[in-house]
Amino acid sequence: MSKGNRDRDRAAARRVVEQQKAAERRRQVTIWTSVAVVAVLVVAGLIGWGVLSRQESSVASNLTTPSVAVDDGTAFAVGTGPVVVDLYEDFMCPICHEFENGAATTITQLIADKKITARYHPVAILDRASNGTEYSTRSAGAAAAAAEGGKFVEYHKILYDNQPEENSDGLDNAKLIELGKSVGLGDDFANAVNNGTYKAWATKVTETFSARYTGTPTILVAGKQLQGTNGGIPTAAQLTAAVEAAAG
Repeated sequence: MSKGNRDRDRAAARRVVEQQKAAERRRQVTIWTSVAVVAVLVVAGLIGWGVLSRQESSVASNLTTPSVAVDDGTAFAVGTGPVVVDLYEDFMCPICHEFENGAATTITQLIADKKITARYHPVAILDRASNGTEYSTRSAGAAAAAAEGGKFVEYHKILYDNQPEENSDGLDNAKLIELGKSVGLGDDFANAVNNGTYKAWATKVTETFSARYTGTPTILVAGKQLQGTNGGIPTAAQLTAAVEAAAG
């Protein structure tokens, strides 16, 4: 073999070796890049989990459940009748007010006749409609404070009598306290409203509700959701009929 041929063979061999080394370097870079990406994702996941855990821990540590609440601490019971009627309402919701205007007298009579136990669940799905004041949450918390003070029914009514319009600021704490005083609630109630004692509770009740239903008012009779004609709100007559059917 001539010297020229040997030089060409050696050059070709060196190129092959260099190509193999380059391929190995690329493989190593790919491996370490993948490892780095996985590490970043793991760290991000741990950070996210830590943040979520702290948030959940914060909510849990701030949660005060009213001692008089029933149904796993989510509602306030009125009456002792055999048929349970669950009412999920938002105090900012105009349709809830419409339902109350149409059915409140009937509900009161059904309670008085010992036919139903009404369980009121104040929820807060319309905080977005109060210009950042969280009126739904604050009013639900105030209702819980009223229940602790033995005045839930009276306060529930007066909140609807003074319902603010959607997309307004809602009632401020001073007004919520003023309404409470008008139905016989005192300093403990006022402190609970000002301190937001039941805000975390209202958030928990709302989360429980939102996992099951989509809008307010939601009415259940003996565990079955009751709707009006064409999916509208039930009338007093439809509520009465549902209660009678459930009672057998």
